[in-house]
Amino acid sequence: MLLIFTLLLSFLLLVVSTSQGYFVAYPLMGTLVLLIAVLMKRGFSFRVLITMAIAGSRKAFPVISILLLIGVVISVWMAAGTVPAMVYYGLKIIHPSAFIFFAFVLTSFVSLLIGTSFGAAGTIGIALMIMASGSEVDPNIVAGAIIAGAYVGDRCSPMSSSANFVATLTDTDLYSNVRNMVSSAHVSLGLAGIAYLVLSWFNPVTLGDDTISMAIAQEFNLHPIVLLPALVIIGLSLVRVPVKRLMIISIGAGVAIAITLQGYSFLQIVTFGAIGFDVAETSPLQSILIGGGLLSMAKVCLVVTLSTALAGIFSGTKALSLVQTLLERAHSRSDLFLGTSLVGIAAAAFGCTQAIAILLTQQLVEPRYRQCQQNDAALALDLENTVVVLAPLIPWNIAGLVPATLLMADVGFIPYAIFLYLLPVVNWIQLRDGDRHLPPHSLSEQQHTYATHSPGKR
Repeated sequence: MLLIFTLLLSFLLLVVSTSQGYFVAYPLMGTLVLLIAVLMKRGFSFRVLITMAIAGSRKAFPVISILLLIGVVISVWMAAGTVPAMVYYGLKIIHPSAFIFFAFVLTSFVSLLIGTSFGAAGTIGIALMIMASGSEVDPNIVAGAIIAGAYVGDRCSPMSSSANFVATLTDTDLYSNVRNMVSSAHVSLGLAGIAYLVLSWFNPVTLGDDTISMAIAQEFNLHPIVLLPALVIIGLSLVRVPVKRLMIISIGAGVAIAITLQGYSFLQIVTFGAIGFDVAETSPLQSILIGGGLLSMAKVCLVVTLSTALAGIFSGTKALSLVQTLLERAHSRSDLFLGTSLVGIAAAAFGCTQAIAILLTQQLVEPRYRQCQQNDAALALDLENTVVVLAPLIPWNIAGLVPATLLMADVGFIPYAIFLYLLPVVNWIQLRDGDRHLPPHSLSEQQHTYATHSPGKR
């Protein structure tokens, strides 16, 4: 009973902190202290619990360097004009009668390149919302399309922190996971695209002035060479260059362009890489082209480390074994996927961050996947098709709360983030269809629809 009370109190602290904009690491630290105190009363020694926490946090170490590099990449791409150019050219191709559709497609494209939902929403997303602000269309419809698009790349870009985190947790190959994610998403992407075309037809947007595009053209040299850092990522990803190496190469190209073409000094680039990029306060781009840097990702790294420490204690003490007992009722491949979805929703609601939701879900469902002889690639794909895209649909989870705040929207965006709930639903339906062709209780014989030929280990 005391453990349940502690978990509920921790949940309340997390919800309050996220809703009030406090750094989520504070309630996580409080949760860690409370959990250790309660478990010590149940007979666990302090030394054993700390050992469990350290063992859990070690899972975060391989991905921390990638997270830090992502922060540097974003700030350097801003300084080089790469992100501004993507926003500039993207805004030029939009047609008013298909604005909502283009909002989804363009945000998806940007998020695939930069690998972060917050970055995509905070750049092309804000620009799109400003363009649509003079229209009578419900802003939540536009925000829903943008946030859905932002998580297309957050889910399956080689630059994505969540994709790298899932690969690390499940000990799978990042590029094999990306290939599986693309294969399992094409139906959902197509249906979402159709839905956004229909919404565009019934909600035509009257575009305002071209202030943002003009400001970008004045602030940056938009020579096509500024897209080179992004092309490096795309090209080297296709030949499966290790993600750290391709990011370092892209950073090098971006630094060279920022200095030679955009006129920044090397010291300015170093500063951007450390604390994030910004422009003059008088610029209309000040609220759009900002962010990145080691500092922003250092906070994410701290949250991931604390989350993995908590997961290590949960795993070592079997404090959440009841959930694993319930998962044992899964007797088909689709049941297992559905169970992962439900656990993911609960973890996203409890954890209030995408990282905690991924970690808790992986810890809770992995034993059942092992029992059912499902390989690690199947587990990785199921996490990407459930908890990664479901977390933004929880109103108080920062995965959706932060982009919605950036876009000046509210929880009304959720019904219009169509891709985020189409993906798990479509995949569950496809797995249900596969179940019908199997003998009863033959879960252990079935390989995942999209992961059959993928290596389980790196």
